[in-house]
Amino acid sequence: MQIEFLGATREVTGSKFLITTKGGKRILLDCGMYQGKGLETDELNRNLGFDPKEIDFLILSHAHIDHSGLVPYIYKLGFRGSIISTSATRSLCQYMLIDSAFIQESDTSRYNKKAIQQRLQTASPLYTEEDARKCMGLFITSEFNHKFYINDNIAVCFYTTGHMLGAACTYLEIKENGKITRIAYTGDIGRQHSYLLPTPENFPQCDYLITESTYGSRIHEPEEDAQNLLLQTVYNTCVEKRGKLIIPSFAVGRCQEILYVLNQLYNEHKLPSIKVFVDSPLAINATGVFLAHTEYLNDNVRRTMLYDDDPFSFNNVTYIRDVEKSKALNKYRKPCIIISASGMLEAGRVKHHVANNIMKPQNTILIVGYCSPTTLGARIQEKGLRHISIFGNQIAVRADIKSIEAFSGHGDYREMIKYLRCQDPDKIKNIFLVHGEYQTQLQYKQHLQESGFRNIIIPEVKDKYVLQEQEAVRI
Repeated sequence: MQIEFLGATREVTGSKFLITTKGGKRILLDCGMYQGKGLETDELNRNLGFDPKEIDFLILSHAHIDHSGLVPYIYKLGFRGSIISTSATRSLCQYMLIDSAFIQESDTSRYNKKAIQQRLQTASPLYTEEDARKCMGLFITSEFNHKFYINDNIAVCFYTTGHMLGAACTYLEIKENGKITRIAYTGDIGRQHSYLLPTPENFPQCDYLITESTYGSRIHEPEEDAQNLLLQTVYNTCVEKRGKLIIPSFAVGRCQEILYVLNQLYNEHKLPSIKVFVDSPLAINATGVFLAHTEYLNDNVRRTMLYDDDPFSFNNVTYIRDVEKSKALNKYRKPCIIISASGMLEAGRVKHHVANNIMKPQNTILIVGYCSPTTLGARIQEKGLRHISIFGNQIAVRADIKSIEAFSGHGDYREMIKYLRCQDPDKIKNIFLVHGEYQTQLQYKQHLQESGFRNIIIPEVKDKYVLQEQEAVRI
């Protein structure tokens, strides 16, 4: 059989890995969207590297757009195979893919108005909300630790990775010529001690391992520090400086985690009496999914829910769907916290909040997640930055720019290696490092080798390997 690497190679976004069996079955692991690549982004997303009509199965590790965002696009182009995921991933995709389509249609509409005025060629979105709704009919769900066969020769089992609600390591057993090859794809690996999610779960021994490397060169702050660091930032910004705390956040996962921590602080009477605005329709919908799928949350959260049935809300929280109410926050003069998407500042309402607040020294922009190097979220973290371009306007940077890595949904290199210790390194034929910047991957490869792992490959985009008796061979 063969495996082809079609995205998230030597970079973080656009996860797509295509397995082709000797029997001709084509299994796509994730179908993610490239993000934060500037003018290249649209072209990269349109050039898939495969014919969607030929894909038999698509297995989603989780619902984040860099792993699921092109599902409606391949549906639009004729994909009619089965989409296999956990039920939580399906529930989240139902909202996230429609939200992605809405953003694309809105961006395209704005672009076309300017293009018509300037007599330039108009554009079309990758897909529409209708495409996003229709592709949901292809989903088949399974839960963790339940092995099932998608045909006579291919078995699938999911194991929790603790990265986001429903996120799974995909474990494949593929039978060819009477011999079984075992492939594990970790997807994104969570922290060892998440506020909301279980610890990443061991998976059986594999022959070939495809694994992420986002923070392969970093050591995070301990998760338990996140609460204190957040509280310090709230007090410094909202009490001492009487300013606004703007938190760009992934609408799914990070937003709920921050709300959970704020809720804990509120219940412990530690949080100052200020308003908390959650300005993201997608975050509101996603929070409903979290409450509907409590079986995916960890024991601590479920215990909390015995006396607090909504751990993501409290008296000072206001959820905002309406655009006009979102705009009205610009006129809100009191200290407050605004949590809004997107986390990398590439789209969504948070760009407007940052544009309206970054020039004021009493305010703070708090980054709580990974930002790809080319994104606005990464640029505003550059040391000594005095001006930033947002919506084509140069804006003075006078607000404090801070980050809390302890909120990261990705494990650091020590946590990832601890997770992989469930494997016997001598029994793994190859490890393929994906979902990481190249220099980071080189360092992570060294850390893995120091831990006894061998035969580590960092594939380039469109690299294809034949999986053989011994090691994989590039063709």
